[in-house]
Amino acid sequence: MFQKILIANRGEIALRVARACRELGVRTVAVYSTADADSVVRRYADQAVCIGPPPPRRSYCNVAAIIEAAKMTEADAIHPGYGFLSEDPDFAEICAENGLVFIGSPPAVMASLGDKSVARTLMRQAGLPLLTGSAEAARNAADVRDIADAVGYPVIIKAVAGGGGRGMTVVWSAAELSRAYTRTRAAARAVFGDDRIYVERFLERARHVEVQILCDAHGGGIHLGTRDCSVQRRHQKLVEEAPAPELDPDRVAEMCRDAVRGALSVGFTGLGTVEFLVDEDQAHYFIEINSRIQVEHPVTEMVTGCDLVHEQLYVASGTPLRLRQEDVVARGVAVECRVNTEDPDRGFVPAPGLLERFTPPAGPFVRVDTHGYPGYRVSPHYDSLLAKVSVWAPSRAEALGRAERALAEFDIAGPGVVTTIPFIKQVLADTEFRKGQYSTGLVERLVAD
Repeated sequence: MFQKILIANRGEIALRVARACRELGVRTVAVYSTADADSVVRRYADQAVCIGPPPPRRSYCNVAAIIEAAKMTEADAIHPGYGFLSEDPDFAEICAENGLVFIGSPPAVMASLGDKSVARTLMRQAGLPLLTGSAEAARNAADVRDIADAVGYPVIIKAVAGGGGRGMTVVWSAAELSRAYTRTRAAARAVFGDDRIYVERFLERARHVEVQILCDAHGGGIHLGTRDCSVQRRHQKLVEEAPAPELDPDRVAEMCRDAVRGALSVGFTGLGTVEFLVDEDQAHYFIEINSRIQVEHPVTEMVTGCDLVHEQLYVASGTPLRLRQEDVVARGVAVECRVNTEDPDRGFVPAPGLLERFTPPAGPFVRVDTHGYPGYRVSPHYDSLLAKVSVWAPSRAEALGRAERALAEFDIAGPGVVTTIPFIKQVLADTEFRKGQYSTGLVERLVAD
C-alpha cells in the first residue's frame, strides 16, 4: 500500500478519498486553490499545498503545480477523483515520468476509451451491442447527413472527446441537422479542444444504466452490479439508484458480463463504470467506459457493503483483486440525491452564495457526502454539487420514503443560495419514477409540466 497520496481534486470527493486513506493508514496531501482556502479537506489532510488561483486551469488542472506539490511533499501516488484530470492520459504519463503512481487506468487505455469513436470500435470487436451509427468520426457535414439518413431520425451528435454529459445534441429532423452539427462541433472544440464528432441513433424512451467494474493488473475483473442514472438534466445526473429497478435478472446478468468482458478486452485496470442505454424491450447498448470513480459510487457501496475507494487503492498499489465475483452480493436498495446549488426554476443555473445555515439529515441508513458547513461560501468557479444524500432500505419503496424524509430534514439557507432539493422531491413523488418505469426524458417532462 502507498505511504502518502496527493489528492488532486476538491469538494466532497477529495474528502471522501482522504477519509478512505486515513482508514488504511495512508497519509494525505490536499491541494487547494485560493478560493478553497477554508475547505474541509485542507484541514482534514495531513498536509496541504496551495496550487493557484480559483480558475481550474490555473489550479486543479495545473499539472506542473500538482506535480511540484507531490514532489515537495514526497507523495508516492496521486488520486485524481472525478472530473478535472481524472481521465487525462497525458497527466497519467507525466505522473509516471515523475515516479508517481496515477490511481487510475493505464494512459494508453484511457486514451483509447476517451476517444468515443475508438471506444465504440473496440467494444464492437469485443462483441458488445452498439446503437447503429458512425463506424468512426464523421469527416464533414455531408458525412453526418449520410449517416443520419441511413440511421433514421432522431439521431444524437456526440463529441468524440466528450464526457460528463457535455458535447451532445439530439437532432429530430433533417432540417435541424446542419445547425446542430455546427453547434456541437463548436462546443466540442471549446470544451475539449477536439471538434471531431460522431452520430448514432437516439432512443426516445431509454434508460441510462451503468455497471460498476473493478479490474486488477493481473487479468482479474469483476462487476459490482448496476445503477440507474436516468434522472438527468442536460445529460447531468440528479438521482441515482442501485440496483437498477424493474429489469429482467437474465438481462442484467448479460449486461454485467458484457461490461467485464469489454473492460478486460482493452486491458482496463482500476475502478471504472461501463455505461449502457436500455430500450423499452430491455435490450442494452454500450455508450462508454469511464476510467474513474463515479459521483454516484455511494449507492453501490451501500448495497454491496464494499468500500470502492479502498479497493481502488489496493488495485492501484498492485494487489490482486481481494474480491471474487461470488463475494459480491447486493442487498436492498440505495438511492442517491444530488443537492446542487442550482435554481431549477431558471433552467438549473448556478446559485452559489454563503451558507448561513447548513444542517444535513441524519438517522438510520442515511449517508451524506459533503464539503459544506455553516459559514462556507459556495464558489462560482466550480461544479455546483454541494452534497449527496444517499439512503438504504430493504425495499425500493422504503428507500424512496427514507430519501424523502432525509431531504425534508436538510436545512440549507443563505443569501442567493438555491438548491435542487425541491425539484428532487418532485422527482421522488412522480408516478412513473415510483413505478421504476422512468426514462432519461423524466426531468424534461417535469420541467415542462
